[in-house]
Amino acid sequence: MKKLWRAFAIALIGLSFALPTIVKAQSGVHVDVLRVEGAIDTWTSGYIDRGISVAEQDGAQAVIIILNTPGGVLGAMQEITTRMLNARVPTVVFVYPQGAWAGSAGTFITLAGNIAAMAPSTTIGAAHPVDSSGQNIPSDERDKITNFSVGVIKNIAQQRGRNAEWAAKAVESSVAATAQEALDQKVIDLIATDVNDLLNKIDGKTVKTVAGEFKLNTQRAGINNLDMNIAELLLHTIVDPNLALILLQIGLLAIAVELYNPGATIPAIVGGICLILAFVALGNLPVNWGGVILIVLSVILFILDVKVTGFVLTIGGAVMFILGALLLFTPFTPSSPSLPDFGAPSVSPVLVVVLAVSMAGFFLLILGAAVRGRNFPVLSGSEAMIGAEGVALSDIAPSGMAHVKGEDWSAETQEGSISKGEEVQVVAIEGLRLKVVKK
Repeated sequence: MKKLWRAFAIALIGLSFALPTIVKAQSGVHVDVLRVEGAIDTWTSGYIDRGISVAEQDGAQAVIIILNTPGGVLGAMQEITTRMLNARVPTVVFVYPQGAWAGSAGTFITLAGNIAAMAPSTTIGAAHPVDSSGQNIPSDERDKITNFSVGVIKNIAQQRGRNAEWAAKAVESSVAATAQEALDQKVIDLIATDVNDLLNKIDGKTVKTVAGEFKLNTQRAGINNLDMNIAELLLHTIVDPNLALILLQIGLLAIAVELYNPGATIPAIVGGICLILAFVALGNLPVNWGGVILIVLSVILFILDVKVTGFVLTIGGAVMFILGALLLFTPFTPSSPSLPDFGAPSVSPVLVVVLAVSMAGFFLLILGAAVRGRNFPVLSGSEAMIGAEGVALSDIAPSGMAHVKGEDWSAETQEGSISKGEEVQVVAIEGLRLKVVKK
């Protein structure tokens, strides 16, 4: 299932590339700038690969990766560092802005650049492997994965002439360093305040790539920003536990509305889109599909309670939704290794409660009222007149005229008489004559 949704997402990215694309030829000296924020995932890897390819084709002096990440997936990190080490254009990694960090997987990426730079008040390190649910890897696998990660980061550091001993400790002991500490320990090459300062400081430096040595000419280089395309940005954004849960809820609610109101179309379209995006996101997270089943069952209970009423099923549905949401990212088996070191992917408990209450309220108050309204008999013609109130236009003793529902009617009373101007109420109708009583 996970591979299926990942394949779908990759196909979506491929479709975006299939659209007519024009790469502007750059006249003059320039650098291509990529911006990587948030977790390192498959979409980040694709974005960096595309950016490096563009830089190789458009004659850029270098590709600059502005990095601010807490970490990410081991496989994506390996794809990125391998692409950087084999790039035919100089790669510069800049941990920026102030307050940013290159945590765990970001440490590997920073060390893989031909030039590694950090802004003041930034941090690098803490790269000890954990599984993709954020928990410690079982002991029988931990040593193997840790040793493998140490080997990877040491190779990267040695190839770039950086402090391999510190790099190994970042994995083994989760050591971290400030920008100045990283510079002093030869983990990075320089500290820069911003991109312009970076371009000035790397100007004239000679770096070695697989295509040969390059002497950078960046002091007056133009900046060509290469942002994520729509598909990359969308997929990178939705692979978030909280957003995935929200999309799942909206999708299920919209489909429920369509089922109760066939032919509305818009709820079906919205629900379909949200469910597809939700499953793409869930397919790229360490999801417990048992949690998804509980959430779907909770919606079924809400729907049944609309028909049955009594609130018991609604309470059960709310409890089941909360349990499903909390279990959504708690796999029963260890997931593939990753390097986040920033906690397990999970949904906010506050968000879970808010969504559960809003879903229960939606079914009880809105959808429930609409459905119950359909069950009321529709009165028309003479039936609609029963119980209607009006005013006697003349004395009714026993016959006369009455004004009811905006019209004048012939009226008759069977009990005493009704004086002109008194209020009357319709109790029956015979042909075009109302049977009325004094109100």
